[in-house]
Amino acid sequence: VSNTFNMPFGFGGTALLIVVGVALDTVTQVQQHLLLRHYDGFMKEGRVKFRGRQRYM
Repeated sequence: VSNTFNMPFGFGGTALLIVVGVALDTVTQVQQHLLLRHYDGFMKEGRVKFRGRQRYM
């Protein structure tokens, strides 16, 4: 890995697994946060846009 990316240090197998695990966990948390914000906005707004017009529920 160090030759491929021109890094002066190498990553062992365990370090690489930790880095990938943390990256995947971070991506999952960001997705959950964005999904929660989307649903919060939908629930607070009370209106649904339908083909350019606003319809009340």
